[in-house]
Amino acid sequence: MFEWLLVAHIVSVISWMAAMLYLPRLLVYHYDFAVQSEASETFKIMERRLLKGIMTPAMIFTWVFGLSLMYLSEAWLFGWFISKFFLVFLLSGFHGVCSKWVREFSEDQRNKSVKFYRIMNEVPAVFLVLIVILVVVKPF
Repeated sequence: MFEWLLVAHIVSVISWMAAMLYLPRLLVYHYDFAVQSEASETFKIMERRLLKGIMTPAMIFTWVFGLSLMYLSEAWLFGWFISKFFLVFLLSGFHGVCSKWVREFSEDQRNKSVKFYRIMNEVPAVFLVLIVILVVVKPF
């Protein structure tokens, strides 16, 4: 049972991270098109579908399978896991911020610069590297 939960967790994480790495990049590309243009409207559909069809369900499954694994393995007893849990919590917050940006773009609001979205595009990759290091190396 544990191995199947681990498989499901890994697949969920990969799906979530793929979407988290792609959505901010979509916003960067979307930014270049005029409000209410045909391309802008297409990006709105792509962003909404990515968020609601892949990213959010993948995050939910990541949490469900991850919490199940945590319970079965008593992972909360280890420092590396507490750190990983904290980073995943922060990454979930970033997910929420991405949702806000999608909503703003869907309402033709561009409250930040394109440079801001380019920088934010790197945030999920930083989280990914740190979390993988904690899980594999288990430094403490």
